[in-house]
Amino acid sequence: MAGHSKWANIQHRKNRQDVKRGSLWTKIIREVTVASRDGGADPAMNPRLRLALEKARLGNVPKDKLTGAIQRGAGKLEGVSYEEIRYEGYGIGGAALMIDAMTDNRVRTVAEVRHALSKNGGNLGTDGSVAFNFKHCGQLVFAPGTSEEKVMDVALEAGAEDVIANDDGTVEVISAPADFERVRTALDSAGLKPELAEVTMKPLAETVLTGDDAEKMQKLLDVLEDLDDVQQVYTTAALVGPIHTET
Repeated sequence: MAGHSKWANIQHRKNRQDVKRGSLWTKIIREVTVASRDGGADPAMNPRLRLALEKARLGNVPKDKLTGAIQRGAGKLEGVSYEEIRYEGYGIGGAALMIDAMTDNRVRTVAEVRHALSKNGGNLGTDGSVAFNFKHCGQLVFAPGTSEEKVMDVALEAGAEDVIANDDGTVEVISAPADFERVRTALDSAGLKPELAEVTMKPLAETVLTGDDAEKMQKLLDVLEDLDDVQQVYTTAALVGPIHTET
């Protein structure tokens, strides 16, 4: 049943991003700050910063806010210093969760994450408890109806590891993180525009959830993603059926 709900989940995610645009801007600006701190302020020499700026462009983040974030990260302006933390845990039905956060207060963040999990049917795990369920990789997902053959020809030529035709009609390209930008550029040049393009933690196997369990898991994901310090949530859960968007 691999990938059977990918399209629905992508659309739900986009709808939530539209609703939560202010929160999304804050998360992107934080990522830009940390990326420039760790890899320098020049996007040409900093792949992580390039990806963050691309997210900012798609999210319509004002340029002045990005300029300030880059300068703060590079030490040219004073600002809050953020620490990157990854939490591991479990959701509904034992679905694995990896939660990436950026925080200036580790005690506050772990308390908020633990509370969100416990209140919504999940629990916090120990370091390494679920990491083996995920692969760090580049991922590009194309809408149903996209030519699998064309995507495969371009992607594999550019160095992609795999091209997958999912049950819901989407076409998925997987690459090593270091090759992601080259693969995306090649596909873009061929007129192939992905609905989703990111370096991510891809689940190696899915935990299929339906009905009430799917609804509960979506609520848990929504609550976690709404936390100010949480940048990204990865899960092995595959949600089947209608997915309701909270506003």
